[in-house]
Amino acid sequence: MNEQLKIGKLITHLREQRHMTQGELAHTLQTSQSAVARMERGEQNFSTEMLLKISDALHREVITLASGALNFQIEGGVRLSGTVRTNVSKNATVALMSAALLNSQRTFLKDVPRIEEINRLIEVFTSIGIKVRWIEDTTLEIVPPKKVNLSGLNEVAFRKTRSAFMLLGPFVHMFSHFILPRPGGCELGARTIEPYIHAFRELGVQVKNTERGYEFTVKKLKPGEIVMYEAGDTATECVLMAAARILGITTIKFASANYQVQEVCFFLQELGVRIEGIGTSTLVVHGAPNLSRAIAYSPSEDPIESMLFLSIAATTNSSIMIERCPIDFLELELLKLKVMGFKYKISKRYKAKNGFTNLVDIQTFPSKLTALKDKIHSLPYPGINIDNLPLFAPIATQAQGETLIHDWTYENRAIYYTELAKLGADVTLLDPHRVFIRGGRKLKPAEIICPPALRPSVMILVAMLAAPGVSVLRNVYPIERGYEDICTRLQKLGAKIKILKGI
Repeated sequence: MNEQLKIGKLITHLREQRHMTQGELAHTLQTSQSAVARMERGEQNFSTEMLLKISDALHREVITLASGALNFQIEGGVRLSGTVRTNVSKNATVALMSAALLNSQRTFLKDVPRIEEINRLIEVFTSIGIKVRWIEDTTLEIVPPKKVNLSGLNEVAFRKTRSAFMLLGPFVHMFSHFILPRPGGCELGARTIEPYIHAFRELGVQVKNTERGYEFTVKKLKPGEIVMYEAGDTATECVLMAAARILGITTIKFASANYQVQEVCFFLQELGVRIEGIGTSTLVVHGAPNLSRAIAYSPSEDPIESMLFLSIAATTNSSIMIERCPIDFLELELLKLKVMGFKYKISKRYKAKNGFTNLVDIQTFPSKLTALKDKIHSLPYPGINIDNLPLFAPIATQAQGETLIHDWTYENRAIYYTELAKLGADVTLLDPHRVFIRGGRKLKPAEIICPPALRPSVMILVAMLAAPGVSVLRNVYPIERGYEDICTRLQKLGAKIKILKGI
C-alpha cells in the first residue's frame, strides 16, 4: 500500500469515527468535497501543512498515526547562501485574532502564517460560534457572532495553546461569569496568572482558580490605574483588550512594550481607540465602548524569525540576505553579535505594511566569532527578547572562548540547552537557569528528539545545520507549530534538509 493510500484510509476511518461527512470535513479544512474524496482514495499528495490541518480537524495526529512522527534529516556543515524573507509574526497574529472580537464588524488579517498555532486558535474560535475563514490562503476573515456560545468550547484545542487565553480580554465584555480552561503550549515550567488576577481586579473582574480552570466574575467594568505584576506580553495584551472598550482612561504601568503588544496597540487605534505611550512601559488607553469598523490590517514581520536566520548565518558561517527584519526589536541582539565579531550590513529603513514598524534587510558575511566577556540574558523590551535568547546558544558553540547564558525567565528552559552536548558542544548546566558554553569546538551529527518547546527545538535545528554529517531531529511538531514551511525555506538557502516520516 503506498503512502498516500495509507493516509487516505486512515483519514476515512477517523472521519467516520467522528460521524463526519466528506462535505463536513471539507468545510473544516476550507477545501472542496472532491479534494477530500481524492485524499481518501490516495490520489492526493499531502503537504505538511495539510496533514496538520487534518490532524486538527479530526483531533488525532494523522502524521504520527499514518507514518510515524515527523522528523528532519539534516546533512550539516554546509555554508548557506541566498535570500530569505521574514514572515509575519505569529505572536502578533494570535493576539490580533482575539483583539478582532472587540470589533462588532468583520476583520481581515492579511499575510497570516499558515502554522499549527493559528490552526489551533481557529479551532477554538469556530467551536464557540466565531466565523473564521481563509481568503486566498493568506488573509484570515474573522466575524464575531451576535452571541458567543461558550458551552461548545473545544477544551482539547484550548489546552494546546496559551494563545487562546487571550480571549479573556474580549470575553469580559461578553459575559458576567465564565470559566477558561488552563492553557497549554510549550513546557517551560510554571507560569503564574498573578498578573491577570491583580490587573483585572482593578478593572472590576474577580478571578478564582478552580478545579475546572480559571473562573472570572465581571461585576462592573471600570477604568483604572494598573501596575502590572510583571511585564508579560500576553498579560499586557489582555489588559489592553479589556481597557479598549471601557469608557474612560485606563493607565497601564510596567507594561510590556514588546513588538506584539505594540501591534495590538496599532490595531486598536485602527478601530478607534486612542492609546498614548506606545513603545514605552506606560500605556494610557482612552476606552471606546462601541468599536464597529470593517477593517483590513497587516501585522508586521516577526523579529524572532529574523533572529533565527541571523543565528543560522552566524553558526554556519554563511552569507545570506534576510529581508524585512523589524530592526527596532533586534538592535541589542545585533550589537551583541557585532561585539562577538559577526559581520553584517543593514539596509536603509522602510515601513512594514502596517505603516508603523520599521523594517530593514540584513546581509550577513562569514565571520570569526569570539565569546562575549559578559553574560547573555533576556530582559523586557528593549532588552534581548526572551524568545531570542536560546538562539545565542548554537552561536556560542562556534565562538572562541566561554559564554555564560542566563535564562532566568523559565524554570526548565535552560535544561534543554544541554541537548547541544549530544552534538559535541561543551555545555555545562550550572543551575536551572544558567549554562556555560565553551565554544570553538567542531560539532558532530546526532539523533535528537525535539524538546516539548518551540525555541529550544529550533536551537537544536540551528546547531545541526552546522554539524558536519547526517543528523536526525525527531518529532519536529514544536517547530511546525511556530514556523511556516521551514524545511523548504532552508532548502532554498542550500541547506541539505528533508522531511522523514515514520523512520
